[in-house]
Amino acid sequence: MSSSGAVVVQGRLVLADRILPGRAVIQGDRIVGVEPDAAAADGPFIAPGFVDVHVHGWAGHDAMGGTTALSGMAQGLLAHGVTSFLPTGITAPQGALEAFAESVRAWMPEAPGDGSEPLGFNLEGPWVAPAKKGAHNPAYLRDPGDMTEEELAPLLVGLRITTIAPELPGALELIARLRDLGVITSIGHSAATLEEAIAGYAAGGERVTTTHLFNAMSGVDHRAPGLAVVALTLDAAFTELIADGNHVHPSLWPIIVRSKPADRLVLVSDALYVAGMGDRRTTIGGLDIEIRDGRCTLVVGGNLAGAVVAVDTGVRNLVRSGVPLTRAVRAASTNPAALLGASDRGSIAAGLRADLVELDDDLVVRRVMRSGTWHAAAPSS
Repeated sequence: MSSSGAVVVQGRLVLADRILPGRAVIQGDRIVGVEPDAAAADGPFIAPGFVDVHVHGWAGHDAMGGTTALSGMAQGLLAHGVTSFLPTGITAPQGALEAFAESVRAWMPEAPGDGSEPLGFNLEGPWVAPAKKGAHNPAYLRDPGDMTEEELAPLLVGLRITTIAPELPGALELIARLRDLGVITSIGHSAATLEEAIAGYAAGGERVTTTHLFNAMSGVDHRAPGLAVVALTLDAAFTELIADGNHVHPSLWPIIVRSKPADRLVLVSDALYVAGMGDRRTTIGGLDIEIRDGRCTLVVGGNLAGAVVAVDTGVRNLVRSGVPLTRAVRAASTNPAALLGASDRGSIAAGLRADLVELDDDLVVRRVMRSGTWHAAAPSS
């Protein structure tokens, strides 16, 4: 720390287009300067804080489990480099969805300073297609056209992203309405035809995204292309990727990276509340699941039921597969921040929040800065 009270962070700064040996000068909770420094060439990597827009829980703390669970989840995620996040609910009875939304709203002003900062919440369901429900409980699926104003209103305040299958009755109307309210639609859990998918993205506007590319969606068929084809080829659309090696085979990652513009790929964890807890059997959304060797599946049917790693693992996996570090970090920080319109974070630049992740040569998190204050990394990051 300098005599002026500024904090200087030295290392290999991971910028959008290059890695710069240099230093970031921090004053309070802001970056006030970024300067080259050849002496920092052997220092740690310094990345902008990760932003996870699709995460259901961590280390025993379920996003839908109330305010104490939300705090535990936020603290666990920060230790993995996630400085901002959207707690994400799943398909559930209407009362449970309303309780989740209210608990996040009540908790946000009191969220712990030593945890990842909440930026609202995400709802993955209930507007998903039965044919592509994945691990969502079919008893609670809804058609968008069946939602009344009284049911929708309690879910809107704080809602930043929600998944909708565009082929469902009333879907395009709901997507357009949410767009006008500033809510981002994530097209997914869908058996949409090419034309239905295109219509969904068109209704969603400029920040529409895709829920976990390739998972629970119509795919790449050379005679009957579906949602995955539109997600890959529509340059304007953001697209989520779970890079745990289970949800999408690593051999497809180069196709995704080559297809999507550098500013449109969004790395997410889709982590469940059992993430970070090892192999076990439990339930989620009323369905039995099993975690074995880092893979989480439904006990009945064997569908993938979510992920059990954080975004930092996804960054490492992408880089090990040959994706440049700048692209992987951009997908974990800059792009999700841009998706949310959070222009005050997501990059290392003067004037932005001092949210940083220090990584060693193996890209393991060493420590995490949120709003200018350092916090310890998870022991097993």
